[in-house]
Amino acid sequence: MIPLAGLLVGILAGLVFDVSVPLELQPYLPIAIVAALDAVFGGIRAVIEGIFNDKVFVVSFIANVLIAAFIVFLGDQLGVGSQLSTAVIVVLGIRIFTNVATIRRHIFHA
Repeated sequence: MIPLAGLLVGILAGLVFDVSVPLELQPYLPIAIVAALDAVFGGIRAVIEGIFNDKVFVVSFIANVLIAAFIVFLGDQLGVGSQLSTAVIVVLGIRIFTNVATIRRHIFHA
């Protein structure tokens, strides 16, 4: 019940307040979102498997976002930002689809 209330409060806050991302941070936003989704689907998988730990989830969530953003930042500094962004998206995409496949198998027993 509390996570659902937190989600509702977050959605309402996003609708009420005008949130804008500074121009210099905009290249990192898609990467951060995909990294956060990876942690979320990993957390859902852990809940279904009965091994969820809230501390692990929070650390994983923050670490995924920071590491992914750092890799893209490093790529920008080296002049290969788009290639490293693509690499991060591919790796995290594979992890997301793996977690979703596991969740689907648990739900549908297939």
